Amino acid sequence: MSSDHQRIHPAPDMEAPPPASAPLMPPNTLKSDSNGRDHYPPPPTRAAYPIPPPPYKRRKRSCCCRALCCILCTLLILIVAIGATIGILFLAFRPKIPNYSIDHLLVTQFSPNSNNSISATFAVNITADNPNKRIGIYYLGGSSLSAWYRDTRLCQGSLPRFYQGHRNTTVIDVSLTGTVNDASGFSTTLQQQQRETGNIPLVLRARVPVRIRLGKLKLMKMRFRVTCELSIDNLASNSEIRIGSSSCKFRLRRIF
Repeated sequence: MSSDHQRIHPAPDMEAPPPASAPLMPPNTLKSDSNGRDHYPPPPTRAAYPIPPPPYKRRKRSCCCRALCCILCTLLILIVAIGATIGILFLAFRPKIPNYSIDHLLVTQFSPNSNNSISATFAVNITADNPNKRIGIYYLGGSSLSAWYRDTRLCQGSLPRFYQGHRNTTVIDVSLTGTVNDASGFSTTLQQQQRETGNIPLVLRARVPVRIRLGKLKLMKMRFRVTCELSIDNLASNSEIRIGSSSCKFRLRRIF
């Protein structure tokens, strides 16, 4: 009988849904027993690598400084070259300042007019001496020669155009004409000057454009400025004028 008993096991229901399983937990997670919340571990930190410096950028300022240095160097070279050239020319030609003197002055007219003015006409005799051995002077047009008493211009004229060779002395005759307006105060001052000192100071001012010749080379245009101070005894018309003292100063200026 015992062998006839069989155990019968229930067959699984193939159509029944599968039993619920515990929710899957992501790896590396912990479940808290206190509140049941899931805690995730902090993410792994990345290793700190040194950041390379940004590429060097040339500043505009350095370029400007370089350009300025080039300009200054060029100017310095030019100055040195010009200085060396001038030094060589000076040693080769040994330039000397020309000399000028007022030898004679004739007052052909110095008379008052009806309109309270004075007409003046002078004849001036000038000696120009070029002491240079290898330098010539071209006296160009556009010159002026004027006679002054203090701040009053009495008359004016111009020098002739000519070439003065080396080691040459040239006598120049220049005629000056002019008019002094509102001459009442001027005449009073002039008479008082002559009465107190016995002489009359005059100033002759010459502005002469010239060109210098060094051998066969002509230099750029320049301007001679000559100022002659002289003392005369009177300004009477057609009378002998005695020059008591005379001195001339010379200046050279470039014309651009």
